[in-house]
Amino acid sequence: MAKTGRDKNTKNKAKHSKLMNQKINKKKAEEQLRKERLKAIIAKANQAKENL
Repeated sequence: MAKTGRDKNTKNKAKHSKLMNQKINKKKAEEQLRKERLKAIIAKANQAKENL
């Protein structure tokens, strides 16, 4: 017999997917920010090297 009423686990699965996507996006954003900072540091160091 099929169950009646709300589907099982659909609400929890949707919430889990949303939270996991937030986590993945946050990690990607932090990684991108780190890369940009490193590029800025390297550019500044190269510029200082040229000025000597």
